[in-house]
Amino acid sequence: MLRNILIVLVAGAAAGFAIFYWTTRPLPILTVTSWAGAYGRAQAVAQMRPYASAHHVDVHLAQWDGDLSGLKGDVIDFELPGAVEACHRGLLEKIDAADLPPGDDGVPAQKDFVPGAFGPCWIGGIVYSQVILYAPHGFAAAPRTLADFFDTSRYPGKRALKRGSGKYNLEMALLADGVAPGDVYATLATAPGLARALHKLDCLGPDLVWYTADSEAPNLIRSGGAFLATALNGQIYDAAQKGGATPGVIWDRQLYEFDVFGVPAGDANKVKALDYIRFATGTKALAGVASWVPYGPARRSAWPQVGKNPELGIEMNPFLPTAHFGTAFAVDDEWWRVHGARIEAAWQTWLATLTPANLAH
Repeated sequence: MLRNILIVLVAGAAAGFAIFYWTTRPLPILTVTSWAGAYGRAQAVAQMRPYASAHHVDVHLAQWDGDLSGLKGDVIDFELPGAVEACHRGLLEKIDAADLPPGDDGVPAQKDFVPGAFGPCWIGGIVYSQVILYAPHGFAAAPRTLADFFDTSRYPGKRALKRGSGKYNLEMALLADGVAPGDVYATLATAPGLARALHKLDCLGPDLVWYTADSEAPNLIRSGGAFLATALNGQIYDAAQKGGATPGVIWDRQLYEFDVFGVPAGDANKVKALDYIRFATGTKALAGVASWVPYGPARRSAWPQVGKNPELGIEMNPFLPTAHFGTAFAVDDEWWRVHGARIEAAWQTWLATLTPANLAH
């Protein structure tokens, strides 16, 4: 009898110790590096905290500014050009997209994600794009297509482009000039194709004005400094929060890119990092991020699950690139890595030929 009691007591003590250890032990740490501001907070709410809870991991959020000189963390959120460059330098682990789970609707990941979301070292999470804004009361009939941006007869008035780079501007010019989407980069890679794009921009003549910071585009529309302007889609959402007349939007031929997830080469926490990426790029997690910020989920199964902003009560779908995706054009950042220096030199040479009126802000 005494022996049985001792066995029970020892077993109970062992079980109690096991429970105590399980509930008080240090959790494994996973560091996710992302961007400051609303986007990083949205990821924390929709991806990091749910993953931590479901997988008993202490997820730390670190912030960065995109500098590739010292990649830190187990999972890093890149703008796609940064991921392309980091992968080219051998700074990132290879990632097999075949390991991703299907969408909540059962569609395999390879069909669920939008074109361009997979790379050798990254998986796309969110989609952002360049669109065209227009003054809501500036025209008798509202412009609807990319070609309308260049139609100064039917839609007279100033139109604004971002001056810093030929990227976006040159693709936009060729698409407006009738080049098929699948032929844009092959055309732009040739001297005649580049000349064609620049000539299309020349056709805007004195109606062309410039801006340098993304936030300036909606201000130009509001102030009457331009009647049409290219802009990142997030600026539409920001402008809507400020009240007043909201610019109209042309989604036709929006030029889209991604923020993507990558894992630093040699990361000791690689297995858990890849597990986190599988979770964070799942249907529910991506829809959750898009409910907070105006960036579209990179997989289609998430689109119907995007709801209102939990704080503002605003329906988010009207602001998302993926809700207007019919004619969307994927920017090829690998092409820009290879050809960018030559194209940008030609862009600067072309800018130098413009008149002072064209160069005015």
